[in-house]
Amino acid sequence: MKQNNSLICSIILLFLFTGPLASQEPEETEDWSGRPDIVTPGKRNHPPSDAIILFDGNDLSAWSGENGEPEWKVFGRSMTVVGGTGSIETKQRFGDVQLHIEWRAPRKVIGEGQERGNSGIFLMDLYEVQVLDSYNNETYYNGQAGSIYKQHIPLVNACFKPGEWQTYDIIFTSPTFNEDSTLKSPGYLTVIHNGILIQNHVELKGPTVYIGQPSYKFHDEKLPLTLQDHGNPVSYRNIWIREL
Repeated sequence: MKQNNSLICSIILLFLFTGPLASQEPEETEDWSGRPDIVTPGKRNHPPSDAIILFDGNDLSAWSGENGEPEWKVFGRSMTVVGGTGSIETKQRFGDVQLHIEWRAPRKVIGEGQERGNSGIFLMDLYEVQVLDSYNNETYYNGQAGSIYKQHIPLVNACFKPGEWQTYDIIFTSPTFNEDSTLKSPGYLTVIHNGILIQNHVELKGPTVYIGQPSYKFHDEKLPLTLQDHGNPVSYRNIWIREL
């Protein structure tokens, strides 16, 4: 067996020094065409240096409400849904992004299923990553926390207890369209929940719909990020985004 291994190694070495690779240099496969920008990573949960800060705990100046100024409550460096005031959306529009957002379901458990700590994060105002208190709370699995709502079940349930802060880190690739408005390439989402991968570059079937099957329709290359008012006092904090 050892003799066979030695023979194989000898053949490989002979090929390297006398075959097609013998005339090549390692520098030929070095790529110096585009130097990556330097980005300073955030320390202790601070955003990186190139991030756009959407909410730092002070005010809702980066957001609009359904009737103008957002009516959600800002307190203790977080913002909380005020049921019935409507969803809020960013004033700035985005396409492909990396999003960091922290959320918390109410500590006091009221309701069950979809009525418990329900909200949602809509990329481009159309594609929802579900926010829900899914700690010991059964519901349809493509509607639990971390699901791509009504499209993809999360790989695992990584929820903390209600009242504890949770983190989503989301990578979103927006869909593209041809000149005739037909779909060119679908959108994709990756979601990391509390440090655990729960959606691995899943393909979006179209915008989020509550009833029926989703299908793509032409839309702008950039649209707002939306946080949903579903009637429950879900809180958010430390929201930043990077355009990709």
